[in-house]
Amino acid sequence: MQAINAIITQLNQVILGKERQVSLALACLLAKGHLLLEDLPGMGKTTLAQALAGVFDLQFRRLQFTSDLLPSDVTGGNVLDLKSSQMTLLPGPVFTQLLLADELNRASPKAQSALLEAMEEGQVSIDGQSHALPEPFFVIATQNPQQQLGTHPLPESQLDRFLFCISLGYPDPKRERELLRPDHVSGRNHAVQPMASLSQLRQWQAQVQGQQLAEPVLDYIQALLAATRDPSQFRLGLSPRAGQALVRVAQAWSMLAGREFVVVDDVQQVFVALASHRLQPINSQSGAFAAQQLLQQVPSEPWAQ
Repeated sequence: MQAINAIITQLNQVILGKERQVSLALACLLAKGHLLLEDLPGMGKTTLAQALAGVFDLQFRRLQFTSDLLPSDVTGGNVLDLKSSQMTLLPGPVFTQLLLADELNRASPKAQSALLEAMEEGQVSIDGQSHALPEPFFVIATQNPQQQLGTHPLPESQLDRFLFCISLGYPDPKRERELLRPDHVSGRNHAVQPMASLSQLRQWQAQVQGQQLAEPVLDYIQALLAATRDPSQFRLGLSPRAGQALVRVAQAWSMLAGREFVVVDDVQQVFVALASHRLQPINSQSGAFAAQQLLQQVPSEPWAQ
């Protein structure tokens, strides 16, 4: 997949030192999921969203979520056309191909819920009428750490709509030195060239669904799902929808690896990003740490071939 490798190379030139996160974000798009970025301000979340839109030449819009945001500010609404004396739709920011929902957890739960139908169904309902969103429709939402003031935790129902939750984190010292140089071209000013058409992206998304998945790999996925539902370890395990998402994104990861079939390692590579925001350990562990522990606890040897 030379074309996909070229896209990853260009994205890595914009987002320095975050090769794994870039690949996860691309896998999320190919798997028709949505991405949640949880990080401190200034880590490159917006740059990553703009770069992904740029390489596929997708329509991009950014919506800043604030405490006074209304659902209609997200979806749009019907307004009176004075010329025709009829109500016409004024589309909101959600009518785009890639939506950056910035600081999603600063908005009220009511405003947050405006995205639920859009993310799940690819449509929004306004005054009882459904309106289809552009295809593809990809949401990248950013979330501030919950210890910051003015944040509203996302409910489990909304968290489950996000295929992945990842963090970019601080750059390593070598990459940070490059960022600090006066002659460095920032990611937002870096010229991102379209490298794949919309039809090519749709073709790749369809190809993901055709990646071969053997029964032993499904056995391993089911073993992981069962382990998350142990009431002695978790208040909340992975739902069947999360299991379907795990299958889909493992298929996407196998395609990025240049194979036509899924292996156990593909599942392991994406499991933490998929499970971290969905798991609720009964102890004080983070979901990411608990997911990593599950990979060590659930044996992979019987299914590794």
